[in-house]
Amino acid sequence: MTGSSFLVQVAALARRSTVRTLRQPAVLVSALLFPMMFFSINASGLDAASRLPGFPTDSYLDFAFAFPLVQASLFGAITAGSDLARDIENGFFDRLSLTPMRPAALLSGMLAGVVALGLIQGVVFLLFGLLMGVNISSGVPGMLVIVALTVLVALAFGGLGAMLAIRTASVEAVESAFPLFFVAIFMSSINLPRDLIEQDWFRFIATVNPISYLVEGIRSLVITGWDAQALLLGFGCAAAIVVLAIGGAAASMRTRVA
Repeated sequence: MTGSSFLVQVAALARRSTVRTLRQPAVLVSALLFPMMFFSINASGLDAASRLPGFPTDSYLDFAFAFPLVQASLFGAITAGSDLARDIENGFFDRLSLTPMRPAALLSGMLAGVVALGLIQGVVFLLFGLLMGVNISSGVPGMLVIVALTVLVALAFGGLGAMLAIRTASVEAVESAFPLFFVAIFMSSINLPRDLIEQDWFRFIATVNPISYLVEGIRSLVITGWDAQALLLGFGCAAAIVVLAIGGAAASMRTRVA
């Protein structure tokens, strides 16, 4: 099979994945509306935290802006993972094995759909944040980097969702992982800077939690401007998760079709 035909397969499956997501109103509400609601509630309810000594900004709205981007990426990834598991459950995956289409195209197409949804989410939430009054210190170039990092985070979570889907072949198993991922987000520096977390155990968990560095990478572009260390850690952690998750998904794929 030539590389061009493989790309055609990936494009077709990516389009299928994206269209299927857009045709599910409940999914769109979860992926777009819920993060906006959580962002608005958190920014209002925790605004007093911005008056703590050492808080990096006087606007909790700016500080919290990373939250909807990361949360939305998680929603999209769980949805895509559930759809992939459903394809395996209903025999679509097995039917593909009877065609010239390569199983890797299914994984690549699903991940391409995640990237497309992540791009949409990144742009929508960026516009929403600006309308809410978020000030992006890094300017227009920083906005582009925020969208790029959001897409990479979506791909990272999407890889984890794909790995779960292929290994378990169960929609319920993929969806049951959502609360665990959600807890992982809140056990990061999503609500407070790590140096202002008083509980030692919580600060330790937030420090070893890679989601903290994804959040802080986005946050640095909003609050600080250009922080090379925060960006390197953010992109580095996201890229590492992408490599490990997609590698695990590919290995599971080979086992399933063997």
